[in-house]
Amino acid sequence: MSTDDRTTTEHDWVTTPVTADLLRGFLDLERTAHGLLPHRLPARARRQIPDDQLATAEAQPSGVRLVFRTRATTVELDTLPTKRVYQGFPPPADGVYDLLVDGRLAAQATVPGGNVRTIVDMLTQSAELSEGPPGTARFTGLPARDKDVEIWLPHTEITELIALRTDAPVEPAPDSGRSVWLHHGSSISHGSNAAHPTGVWPALAAALGGVELVNLGFGGSALLDPFTARAIRDTPADLISLKIGINIVNADVMRLRAFTPAVHGFLDTVREGHPTTPLLVVSALLCPVQEDTPGPLAPDFDGGILRFKATGDPAERAAGRLTLNVIRDELARIVAQRAAGDPDLHYLDGRELYGEKDFAAFPLPDGVHPDPAGHRRIGENFARLAFADGGPLASGGPLAGGTG
Repeated sequence: MSTDDRTTTEHDWVTTPVTADLLRGFLDLERTAHGLLPHRLPARARRQIPDDQLATAEAQPSGVRLVFRTRATTVELDTLPTKRVYQGFPPPADGVYDLLVDGRLAAQATVPGGNVRTIVDMLTQSAELSEGPPGTARFTGLPARDKDVEIWLPHTEITELIALRTDAPVEPAPDSGRSVWLHHGSSISHGSNAAHPTGVWPALAAALGGVELVNLGFGGSALLDPFTARAIRDTPADLISLKIGINIVNADVMRLRAFTPAVHGFLDTVREGHPTTPLLVVSALLCPVQEDTPGPLAPDFDGGILRFKATGDPAERAAGRLTLNVIRDELARIVAQRAAGDPDLHYLDGRELYGEKDFAAFPLPDGVHPDPAGHRRIGENFARLAFADGGPLASGGPLAGGTG
């Protein structure tokens, strides 16, 4: 790997180009005017995206991280973030960069400034972009020894990678040998309301299960899109989970007649590329506002706090309007039917991950998304139910044998 040394008053810096061999958790890389932009959908899929919501979500690098080996005690990462704010609301805190040393969280940083994408209409997701300068995430005081370093990028900010600087040479980390777990889901899988990127529940579950995460959780956009199914089909993975339901209901995009063949088609496409890979279908977590009330979901600003409410009529369930309970019943039926000829296909009721007892302990602040403690509970429950010995995604990681 080529490097370019430069001297400052503090360090003899080594500047290392950010290239694919330093990155994990992405499906595609785009060269921009500033640097390298990780994507979580390939270019072919991105050309078929119908709205700005998914275009933004797939470019927010939830689960994407730099991974390298070094003796460096100081690490700097130059990036250009694109931050999302909602018109009329205070801007959120800057996205967090998590630095792990040998698998343990050792430091955190933020990058102020950058571009700002202001959502002017929550229903249509129409937005205005204001350009800003790049910045630097800086980490100091790291142990002066050979070590594996991971920098998990903010799950809430589109992040263009410009330069990596260290005070010692960098080389790509060797393959961990761990199973690759590809997970697809909605905004909770993406990380809504999680405080930092390794606090997103799939990241927590992957750490507990000893697997390498590819997170295809897309806020508001787990809609059984065929291009997403093809992306999963074409992505190497040892274990796959698909969390289906909440966005179908809260976007009110289909009725039961369309939902059933759409699920079959999605599973058929995934199986074209992964015919015998352990595949776990997960229904929605408990979400009281949508359990028996159809969508669409609408923002509710009463009291000055953003919450969500379902606006459909429960009486229309008989005509095929979807609720979470309707979808759970249908997913269980579909998986049972298919599993007769597909022994590697499994079903998990999402209320096993977050149900009534969890809701009582960790209420949903906005009526839909868990708080950071809720993310931890979901991640722990998933690791226990899916990755432990006898679980549908058991892979021989730390939980196998009951040691985790």
